[in-house]
Amino acid sequence: MNKKLVVLSGAGVSAESGVATFRDAGGLWEGHDIMEVASPEGFRKNPALVLDFYNKRRRQLFEVEPNKAHKIIAGLESDFDVTVITQNVDDLHERGGSTNVLHLHGELLKARCTTNESAVIDWKEDIMQGMMHPETGKQLRPHIVWFGEAVPAIMPAMDIVAMADIVIVIGTSLQVYPAAGLIDYAKPETPVFYIDPKPAHIPNLRNPLEVLPMTGSEGMEVVKEKLKSYL
Repeated sequence: MNKKLVVLSGAGVSAESGVATFRDAGGLWEGHDIMEVASPEGFRKNPALVLDFYNKRRRQLFEVEPNKAHKIIAGLESDFDVTVITQNVDDLHERGGSTNVLHLHGELLKARCTTNESAVIDWKEDIMQGMMHPETGKQLRPHIVWFGEAVPAIMPAMDIVAMADIVIVIGTSLQVYPAAGLIDYAKPETPVFYIDPKPAHIPNLRNPLEVLPMTGSEGMEVVKEKLKSYL
């Protein structure tokens, strides 16, 4: 049976593909306070602004391609039982070839009902005011976990990390909760590879840790070779 490899990925992986983070050095998202465009309160106050913000992000997905890091991660499935747990809302892991991806914060290419969070549908077009869910008849919204909302995928993600034989952390500082707490569920003996150009300190980590201060693509090339010793 192949060893279980869990990849915890963040925005740094997608940035290499040219996905704009929309956040500037001051922490604003396209000039907006984050709560204006990424919270239920912001959506109630100005739904047109929020829908436009995510429409732009969705359109951008059709202009970018998976990079080498995405493809190397997907290629590891030939030797390992790989699960990708990502904070990213794009589909680049899937397009790169990964077959088992858990999105913690939702997906841009899905929409859901504003009153029934389980009524999720595939969606590739802009979402506009007055566009209703085909089954519930209520306004559509992006299938994105906003600040202040529950993260339904966090519980299964904890279980997945707890079963891991190897963990790769890539393109994330692991500073934003609840995603930041996932590494705490790894068994103490589980080795962790941490890839980031500017790696942050991971507090209270009890696992064997190897830090690779590189881009995702560079780091995955190195880790791919290191993983041969686990086969």
